[in-house]
Amino acid sequence: MFNDKRGKKVVLVAHCVLNQNAKIDQCAHYLGAIKEVAEILINNGVGIIQMPCPEMLYLGLDREVDKSTKPTVESEDSRVFERMSEDNSQALCKKIANNIVYQIKEYQKHNFEVIGLIGINGSPTCGIETAWAEGIETNENGVFIKLLKDELCKNNISINMVGIKAYNLELAVKSVKEMLDSF
Repeated sequence: MFNDKRGKKVVLVAHCVLNQNAKIDQCAHYLGAIKEVAEILINNGVGIIQMPCPEMLYLGLDREVDKSTKPTVESEDSRVFERMSEDNSQALCKKIANNIVYQIKEYQKHNFEVIGLIGINGSPTCGIETAWAEGIETNENGVFIKLLKDELCKNNISINMVGIKAYNLELAVKSVKEMLDSF
């Protein structure tokens, strides 16, 4: 089955890697996708699974910002972290995580290689090595990634995860290349 030209390799990516338009205000570094990261995956014959943006699904594109204030990126990331820690958001994130686990299991069941996951460091939800929480960038996972890791663990699934920062393109490209080379 599936004996055609497909490469049978996939990578999960945070939504904003392929769609910077979904970022909170003042955080987009590209017109659309982080082109260089997408090109590395495409040029290596890797399928791209764009994960949903939990923040956008829960809070909308504007993240329910109070337009009467003059928010900073830091204050908005802190506010988004708090909102994404709410019970309703946690339930949404768990539902997304379960969907992703299902997709991974389907690919693995059919002998596809799930090379890994690319997240966005510093994100309150999709941070891998670092996340924004309670006013500072911490050395931990974002709210959504924590829940996803729990679901992966419950299903005995281990995948490589790498975090990138859109404004540090050189390091982002290096990290993605290393992830591909290590597989």
